[in-house]
Amino acid sequence: MSVTSVELVEMAPRDGLQNEDAILTTEAKLELIDRAVRAGTKRIEVTSFVNPKRVPQLADADELMQALPRYDAVRYAGLVMNQRGLDRALAGGVDEIDVVVVATDTFCQRNQGMTTAEACTTAASIVEAAKAAGKFTTITVGASFGCPFEGEVPLTRLREVLQQVVAAGPDELALADTIGVAVPTDVTERAAVARAAAGPDLPLRLHLHDTRNTAAANAVAALSAGITTLDTSIGGAGGCPFAPAATGNLATEDLLYLLDRMGWTTTVDLQETIANAAWLQKQLDKTLPSSLLRAGPFP
Repeated sequence: MSVTSVELVEMAPRDGLQNEDAILTTEAKLELIDRAVRAGTKRIEVTSFVNPKRVPQLADADELMQALPRYDAVRYAGLVMNQRGLDRALAGGVDEIDVVVVATDTFCQRNQGMTTAEACTTAASIVEAAKAAGKFTTITVGASFGCPFEGEVPLTRLREVLQQVVAAGPDELALADTIGVAVPTDVTERAAVARAAAGPDLPLRLHLHDTRNTAAANAVAALSAGITTLDTSIGGAGGCPFAPAATGNLATEDLLYLLDRMGWTTTVDLQETIANAAWLQKQLDKTLPSSLLRAGPFP
C-alpha cells in the first residue's frame, strides 16, 4: 500500500461530550479544542446548535463560538437541525455546517422530531441557506448501518435516502454507524451504494462508533473503499443521547496508531493525542475506552 493521507474530523467537543454525565465548562471545552488544534487537527466539530433542554451538555454553544480562537488552517463545524440552529451557527461564525438525516423514521422522530422525508426537506433548505452564506456543508445520514428501534436498514431504504440527500447538493456526504453495528463487509457494501448515489465528485466521509469493537476494522474497510475522511473522538468519548447503549466514536489515538502502522499519514500527532485523552479522562472523571491510553504506543 502506498503512503496516502487520511483526514480526521475530531468529534470530541460535540459527539464526545453530548452524552457524558459530566458537563464541562466553556473554558474546559475551549481547552479541549485548543489541544486538538495543537496536536494538528484541521477539522473539528465543536458543538451543536440544538435545543439546550435536549442536549444540556452543549447549552453554551453560542458562548463557545464567541470565545474560540481562529486559525487559518483550522475549520470549525457545527451540527444544526433546523433554521433556528443554522441562524445561531452562522452568527457564531462556523466554517462548516453539518446536518443529520436519520435513515429510519422511528429514530429520526426520536432524534429530530420529524420523519426521514421531512428531515430530507429540512436538510435541503439548510444546505441551500448555508451555501448561500458561503459555508461548507455536510449531510450525515445517521443509522446508515442499523437502527436501535427498527433493526436492519435495508439497502433499498438507504439508497432512497441517499438519493434525496445528494439532490440537496451538499459539499460532502457522510455515512454514520450511529449505534456501532457495522462490520467491514457492511462498510464495503454501503460505501459502494453511497458512491453510486453521490457520483464520482462528491466527497464521502464515515462516522464510526465503536459500540461493538468493530470501528477500527470498519475504518480499514473504508480506506479500502476509497473513503479517506473519518470521524474520531479523543479518548473514544461520547455517544448519542437518543440511541440506547450507543457509545463513542472510534478513539482518535487508536486510529492514529493503526494508520501509522499501516503506512497512512495524517496531520495529527499521536503522542499529543494520547496526552489529550488522558486530560479529557480526568475532566470527565471516568475511564475512557481508548486502547492507546491504556497500553501506549509501540515501539
